[in-house]
Amino acid sequence: MDYAHPEALVSTEWLAAHLNDPGLRVLDGTYHLPTVKRDARAEYLVKHLPGAAFFDIDGIADDATDLPHMIPAPSVFEAEMRKLGLSKGTRVVVYDVYGFQSAARVWWSLRLFGHDNVALLDGGLPKWLAEGRPVEGGAVVPPPGDFVAAFRPGMVRSKAQMIANLDTKADQVLDARAAGRFEGTAPEPRPGLRGGHIPGSKNLPVGDLIDPATKRLKPAGELAKLYAAAGIDTAKSIAATCGSGVTACGLAFGLHLLGVEKVAVYDGSWSEWGLPDGPPILAGPA
Repeated sequence: MDYAHPEALVSTEWLAAHLNDPGLRVLDGTYHLPTVKRDARAEYLVKHLPGAAFFDIDGIADDATDLPHMIPAPSVFEAEMRKLGLSKGTRVVVYDVYGFQSAARVWWSLRLFGHDNVALLDGGLPKWLAEGRPVEGGAVVPPPGDFVAAFRPGMVRSKAQMIANLDTKADQVLDARAAGRFEGTAPEPRPGLRGGHIPGSKNLPVGDLIDPATKRLKPAGELAKLYAAAGIDTAKSIAATCGSGVTACGLAFGLHLLGVEKVAVYDGSWSEWGLPDGPPILAGPA
């Protein structure tokens, strides 16, 4: 695949061989959009990879805001990771039921709080099941870990920073939403939001990064062509955005595979920017 960071992606074959490693922790990082009316935790309790604990993207979040699943304080994240059995030396592998939709949010969150030893399962649960590999039900409660959070502010962008960027253009802004939502022709899954995109932003739907048949990440050369076709110069700083800060992390993950490190995620994303009293928007193609 010639990825710059091949260690950030593990195969189903590798994981099956290492599931019982004492230093490994597997996390189910599934999150569903509100419109699909599915309960990720309930589905996890029915079926998940052996030994996998559930990372609740909505629950491990700042409860002082009305915005969905915003990053919590470092102390809160630290406590939650200890409950999931994570320590400094833990090798973490994250997957979701889609193959590649929300697991990257968990990957990004761990790196945001200083834990780099984390990878995604290439192909996720769909590939695992297609190969007839084992699953189990019920909650997994691992022994507590001693995780220590070390917050990296450069990996996240706030609304104020994104507004300032309209003038400075220090960051290229790349939107992970589907083209219809980016252009304002398709409805947002959260009611009350305006349609369109951040002025000056480019669009690369996160689903374009995977092979639709296998749910696996595309080779490095194909990924690089996608970012270039979207109008992104990977030698310059990039801020990824989306609907609520989840799939933007998928774009950040693809860039990480290519060795692009000057990447941040706008945590509030369209759930904040698209509010009725929010900053300026544009509609139509980029």
